[in-house]
Amino acid sequence: MRIQLWLGMLLCSLASVALATERVNIYSFRQPFLIEPILAEFSAQTGIETRVIFAQDGLLQRLQREGRLSPADVVLTTDFANLLELKQLGLTQPFQLNNTLTGNIPAHLRDSEQHWLALTKRTRNVYVSRDRSADITDITYEQLVEPRFKGKICTRSGKHPYNLSLIASMIAHHGEVEAEQWLRGLKANLARKPQGNDRAQVRAVYEGLCDIAIGNSYYLGKMLEDENQIAWAESVNILYPNRAERGTHINVSGAAIARHAPNKNAAQALLEFLSSAKAQEIYAQINMEYPVKPGVAPSALIQRWGTFKEDELALEIIAKYHQAALALVDKVRFDL
Repeated sequence: MRIQLWLGMLLCSLASVALATERVNIYSFRQPFLIEPILAEFSAQTGIETRVIFAQDGLLQRLQREGRLSPADVVLTTDFANLLELKQLGLTQPFQLNNTLTGNIPAHLRDSEQHWLALTKRTRNVYVSRDRSADITDITYEQLVEPRFKGKICTRSGKHPYNLSLIASMIAHHGEVEAEQWLRGLKANLARKPQGNDRAQVRAVYEGLCDIAIGNSYYLGKMLEDENQIAWAESVNILYPNRAERGTHINVSGAAIARHAPNKNAAQALLEFLSSAKAQEIYAQINMEYPVKPGVAPSALIQRWGTFKEDELALEIIAKYHQAALALVDKVRFDL
């Protein structure tokens, strides 16, 4: 009788432990307020608890230090460079590529070895002054080096991941020699030394320091919601380069399953949910980014900017040229 009682208590205890561990631990580069509504919906649908550790810097180093003892199940990134580094450092493990993920995320937006996948897209746009360049309604990245734009372009550092990815895509499409010529031409057309973030480039157009700025799409939406920056945003028109050709270059936010994830099944479930129509709709509304799932519409604000063709060159291929892109930035002394 005592043995049966003890076994019953043991089984109840084990069941309680099992229920208590039904959670997914998330290391996130993305600010909590941007993902909390999505994670709340995930928990409501699955019963799986989420725990988030947020940091803009140092998460990869933390994963390395923790090693096998790391509690991290999923890493959420804000850009493609983080995804690449996670895999290169051996901090990820493959997710299960099932019908859900293949249906939700196109092949060019996920790793062929299933170590990472994209969750949102943002385009690398050209912004032009409404007052001084309203006649420019279409453009290509290649045209930015034309003499008519001498002293008119503003951009952030060439070494920032957003610009490095664009330069890498130019190498992928045109070869290193031609990409170097393009980068030298772009530098020659700059109005000032590369500096600041993407919003600062639009502000520079507003202030008359330049007529053209290079920046990501979602920043325009963020500025239009900020009473202190709305005037900057309203001073420019947004253009989608190469829309009639190979398509506009994109960058992505994404996710990966940590190498030593203690709750791998819950991590897999989270990836599948984040790629679902429901989560993609929430992403689109909150983050001003483009959904990766085909058929999910962007926010009403972004839809007003028009449609565009996306460069569908696999991100994996572009990633192969990131180091070459960095070398070119140093070679042409782009930031100096």
